[in-house]
Amino acid sequence: MAIIALRAWYLPQYEPLEHIEQRPHDLRLNKSSLLKTALRADFLDDLETVQRSEWFQRYRLGETVEFYIEGSGSYTIANIDVLSHEIYFIKSDRLSYLEPTLFFSGADSPSSDEIRTALKDFINHTPSRLALELVESPRSASAPLRLESPFITQLRRSLLFIADGSGNEHLSPMVALELGYALASKRRNQILIIQQEHPDQRAPLPIEIPSRQRLIYSHSQELSKKLTPLLQTLLEPFELFRQ
Repeated sequence: MAIIALRAWYLPQYEPLEHIEQRPHDLRLNKSSLLKTALRADFLDDLETVQRSEWFQRYRLGETVEFYIEGSGSYTIANIDVLSHEIYFIKSDRLSYLEPTLFFSGADSPSSDEIRTALKDFINHTPSRLALELVESPRSASAPLRLESPFITQLRRSLLFIADGSGNEHLSPMVALELGYALASKRRNQILIIQQEHPDQRAPLPIEIPSRQRLIYSHSQELSKKLTPLLQTLLEPFELFRQ
């Protein structure tokens, strides 16, 4: 049987897919079997080279080691047989398909303007190993939001979904729609609701969100003070701000 070498990239931390494929691969594999949630492959690299690698040393210490495998996606190493050069992988829910973006769902309101400004200030003044970008979907009274829209894809692939939950009676219809899609397609820890307090606010948020993913503020200075540490906490899994 002919050997078809597949490239594999070691994933020590979050990295967008387009960045991964631009750097040299870390391992060459020959896929021997593929299941829905697992993969078995022979490694084609020299054994001594493999044993000296950072990822192998981490595996020996019992740490979780993940790879992006060309054409197959992200996998975690389950077991290695060095004598037969076999590696057993398990499908991983790695976040490499995400893009380094923050998706903001806002309304035509002063609170959304304040939140948008605060988010831009965070991006512009917080050093990050990957350049972050603020993304919004366009608002149109005549054109409905379609599920096949590229902006829905951007919502799904963003690191964080941030919604303006302010409002006296109810959420903006577009914010409610995008929030519903985010709740269905993203992890709960990738969602942040920001609300401006109003003395006459009567309607509570119609969904349950943990307090750590909900920011309530009364004025723009308080928003700026609270938002930066909260965003840094929510983005910790991506290790963007390590010194």
